[in-house]
Amino acid sequence: MTRGRLTLIKALVILSSGLPLILLAARGFGYGNLGANPIQEILHTLGKTGLNLLLITLAITPLRKLTGLKWLTALRRVLGLAVFAYVLLHATTYVALDLQLVWPIFFADVTQRPYITVGVAALILLVPLAITSTNSMQRKLGKRWQKLHRLIYVISILGIIHFFWQVKITTVEPLVYTFVLIVLLSFRAKDWLSRFFQRTAVNKS
Repeated sequence: MTRGRLTLIKALVILSSGLPLILLAARGFGYGNLGANPIQEILHTLGKTGLNLLLITLAITPLRKLTGLKWLTALRRVLGLAVFAYVLLHATTYVALDLQLVWPIFFADVTQRPYITVGVAALILLVPLAITSTNSMQRKLGKRWQKLHRLIYVISILGIIHFFWQVKITTVEPLVYTFVLIVLLSFRAKDWLSRFFQRTAVNKS
């Protein structure tokens, strides 16, 4: 994979990641319909897109190992930043449009509504990952960078829980998302267990 082709692929990933936001804005400005409850539609679209991109980000490593395409790793940063952008916009829409910046209601929601608590926790954990996403921060943190960015697994679980609890009635959709996350985490768990047993065997020898 040449640098030029990788740059083009990254640009396409950025464009694809931004397409749901562009379509949402077009619908908001009269080229579509946001339905009877526009704020809820915006919240749902931003949050679901962020969750979709999060699962795609988690799928990068399994896909790289299954296909041998090492250049896929270079897409994780772009996708991760897109996840942060959508989750931040999701939270901003909730605070600014849904609550109209009434902070007492926000703090009450965080402490009294579990799915809001979980969502805010996921956003807070995403902040240090976004801040340390640069090459310079990766070099500066060294091995600590990898440990820090393992928070993505915790964030993904919180994101699924937030989505699951937010749905007022039981539907198939959150179950599908949960299944996809379990499959993706199973790939990672298999690697962890393999390395653990390898280290154990080395220590015994």
